[in-house]
Amino acid sequence: MKLIIVIVNDNDSEILTQAFTAANFRVTRVASTGGFLRRGVTTMLLGVEDPQVDAVVQTVRQALPSKGGEKRATLFVMPVAHYEQV
Repeated sequence: MKLIIVIVNDNDSEILTQAFTAANFRVTRVASTGGFLRRGVTTMLLGVEDPQVDAVVQTVRQALPSKGGEKRATLFVMPVAHYEQV
């Protein structure tokens, strides 16, 4: 299992949330700030099985195409040693 952390501008968060839910991924959104100018960003958390990682990355690429070389999302993929729902 992997934890994917996606950081996007607030303006892109709704588009990406809709894309994730349309692709049947569960996503948790957390409001945050960051960057040089402390702009509003959204941190999204997704727990997926290993084979689904590429599909999540592809969903981000399709939902947020690059505008003139500008990067619109930062993704971190981290291994999960233990996962439990209570």
